[in-house]
Amino acid sequence: MIPVFAATSPHISVKAEEVMNVAGVSITNSHMLGIMGLIVLVWLMLCTVAAVKGTKKHNFVTRLLVWAFEGLYNTVLQVIPDQKWAKRVAPLTITIFFFVIAQYYLGLLPFVGPVYTLPERIPLFRGGVADLNMTFSLAIITIVAAQVYAIKYLGLRGNLGRYLYNPLKDPIMTFVGILEMIAEMSRLLGLSFRLFGNVLAGEVLLIMIAYLTQFVSPLALQPFYLFELFIGGIQAYIFFMLSTVFISLGMEHHGGDDEKTHDDLHPKPAELIVASEG
Repeated sequence: MIPVFAATSPHISVKAEEVMNVAGVSITNSHMLGIMGLIVLVWLMLCTVAAVKGTKKHNFVTRLLVWAFEGLYNTVLQVIPDQKWAKRVAPLTITIFFFVIAQYYLGLLPFVGPVYTLPERIPLFRGGVADLNMTFSLAIITIVAAQVYAIKYLGLRGNLGRYLYNPLKDPIMTFVGILEMIAEMSRLLGLSFRLFGNVLAGEVLLIMIAYLTQFVSPLALQPFYLFELFIGGIQAYIFFMLSTVFISLGMEHHGGDDEKTHDDLHPKPAELIVASEG
């Protein structure tokens, strides 16, 4: 396998493509960039931790990461004002935000796309979140985490009570429980396909602009790169926000007065979903 630069015609593939096989394990081009992105992200976080502890001087990147973390944590507190539970939820959703934005931005690097393998002419690198398997995995983690937090908050019986009702005593709520189970599946699909579709559309846009402009593409692509940087931040924030809200929905009580104080902790999460999707 010899990587080469080639740009005779645009190569667009909806699915990630295999670039090598190691001991029967398929390694796709999205894995190549995904591993690279994970290494870069862990290194940046270690540098930021060292700067916060005072063992290393702050620079622009570490200050930016600290600012972003504080802003995201405050957002989690707005959705889940109970500081105890916000501290439990924030590490997961904030990590997802940084992972998504790192993978999105690495997918915009100039060598992603033009570097091919011979003789198959398969792109050696592909954005990690441009792989439906990756976005689907992130969505599964979010929905499973929502159930885990709900069980910890409500108990196993309380969580099942959000879906299961006695059809003889309350047929309407039985139907509502079925709708809630369908809603969980729709959230899973919505999270995964939303991110995947936006990332793939951005990559196709850059590929086509580069192909159509040819030799002047370094200049023609600049405004589109800036646009994609903006879109990448927005998409990562939307995924983070929706993940936080979905977890918050699973931690709602549906009981009587003894649970009123917990209900007050969640300020209309349905409105937050509409605002995030908008």
